[in-house]
Amino acid sequence: MKTTASTSLLLLSALAFSQVVVIAQSGRPDGRPDGRMRAQRGIAPPRPVAPPQPGRSRFGDPLPGLTAAQLADFAQGRAEFENRESPDGGLGPVFNNSSCVACHASGATGGAGPVTVTRFGRNTPQGFDPLTELGGPLLQMTATDFTGQEIVPFNADVVAHRQSTPLFGLGLIEAIPDATIISNAQRLASDGVRGKFSAVLDPVSNQPRVGRFGWKAQQATLLAFSADAYLNEMGVTSRIFPEENAPNGNPDLLAALDHVADPEDTVDPATGKSDIDASADFMQLLAPPPPLPLTAGAAAGSRIFNQIGCAVCHLPSMTTGLSPIAALSLKPVPLYSDLLLHDMGELGDGIPDGTAGPRDMRTAPLWGLRVSAPYLHDGRAATVDAAIKAHDGEARNARDRYLRLRAMEQRQLAEFLNSL
Repeated sequence: MKTTASTSLLLLSALAFSQVVVIAQSGRPDGRPDGRMRAQRGIAPPRPVAPPQPGRSRFGDPLPGLTAAQLADFAQGRAEFENRESPDGGLGPVFNNSSCVACHASGATGGAGPVTVTRFGRNTPQGFDPLTELGGPLLQMTATDFTGQEIVPFNADVVAHRQSTPLFGLGLIEAIPDATIISNAQRLASDGVRGKFSAVLDPVSNQPRVGRFGWKAQQATLLAFSADAYLNEMGVTSRIFPEENAPNGNPDLLAALDHVADPEDTVDPATGKSDIDASADFMQLLAPPPPLPLTAGAAAGSRIFNQIGCAVCHLPSMTTGLSPIAALSLKPVPLYSDLLLHDMGELGDGIPDGTAGPRDMRTAPLWGLRVSAPYLHDGRAATVDAAIKAHDGEARNARDRYLRLRAMEQRQLAEFLNSL
């Protein structure tokens, strides 16, 4: 609990140094015992979705081979993904954006995005302190009222930025068995590479799982990934995460600004689903990036990719397990990642998360690279060349081999990567 003086200092700093974005509250209490209104949630009717044409797949298409009911779920999920939240529906009181698509639109709905979020914390002799009592480790950059505007606390000595990851093909990645990812970590170390899997407790099932989503592989399932984004990026509570984020950790401000009863995203009795389920459906049924035809230059780049050791971490393919969805069952997944955490040296963001240490980052899948610039977790690299040159830690040997390539060979490698 913060003191009055520290609260005042946070608010004065926010007014002086932050661009405050205020969204007016229009809801009124409806007589609930706590005086808060019920969430008024709704979306526009979904746009029709046609099955992808063989050989003509595009970014943003549904998976091939879906049933009519699954295509309907995809369409409904996309509509929710593109829906703009409002304060009456539960947006805020602190948040980063008002829709999923606002951060995931490069190439098509569900792509990456140059929008970055800020994480912070403090290194202490006892280890990393995420400063949860001051709203950490994630900064929500926007508020429904200026009094709730967050700032990075003055005692934070670690500040990191992360951009939105692409979501194409995530249903296939979710369907990869935990055992497959664990086996990747059990391979004999080579070339200085020692990956480890991310052990997480899935908040949906409350069971231990292997993480695979996010820059730190901090989520194992798409429903948890969806619910986490609704809470932390849009301020919408759900049955998975029913408690709001207090502005800079201040419960008094939360009580004053949170006018909508929690959880805000509730299950529709008619469908048995809530909005986090609809968004998870969209991600699960979203097709992987469509590869380009392999040119002679790209084929040469593929050989170089293997020769210099990129494939040690960027494993070309894995296979899904059995799934009740035929389109996801026993399918190849050419994602170009081992889904493991690796010590990336100076490229790490300094923020630990569960199994992931401060220098650990999940191997980013390379499929769809051509529509996900800028590159690396914080978007520091405008080009593929700059991204490779920034590799460090366990990737240092592969990076050094890249630096010794001829200019033509580097171009061929880039051509290959842009074909994935």
